[in-house]
Amino acid sequence: MDGAVDADTLWYAEHLAQALRDAARPVLLTTWRGFWRPRSLRYEFGRDDPDAYLDGWLDVPGLYREVLEPLDAGTGRRWVPSLYDPETDRASRARREDVPDDAVLVLAGSFLLTNTLRWGFDAVVHLTTSEAAIRRRVPEEDADRVVGGWQRYLATEDPADAATVVLRCEDPRHPAELLPD
Repeated sequence: MDGAVDADTLWYAEHLAQALRDAARPVLLTTWRGFWRPRSLRYEFGRDDPDAYLDGWLDVPGLYREVLEPLDAGTGRRWVPSLYDPETDRASRARREDVPDDAVLVLAGSFLLTNTLRWGFDAVVHLTTSEAAIRRRVPEEDADRVVGGWQRYLATEDPADAATVVLRCEDPRHPAELLPD
């Protein structure tokens, strides 16, 4: 679930996870925020730097090591749902958990279709949102960083082209599916 506004991606991811559970599928739900780097590294170039937000906030090696690679293993799979708590700026202390054989990973966050993170997900929902809608839904002090990083992501990665489904998400409770040309 790839989108500019964390609250939107998490809302959709939670609903998708519940629908999968209702269909009797085990679900592993996590968010990119659980794999952010420490605040001292995220803010190394300033709190508002959109390039650092895109390129340096996510601990990509940690996400691969603790989530993606264990899920790709054949047997004895164990994963960690988070490494970091950005609220406390400390390790999350999440316990390693067993992965059921038929588990579905639902990952929510921003910049999930960058070239450094193209994992070969079975399906990706990309939430496309206008700058005005992003600014309405993120705290004012974060808006320039989020919008700037998101615009660069859209320009350099073309996530809509790599996504399975693209939803226009001006109002997160009333999405519109964008159909291919």
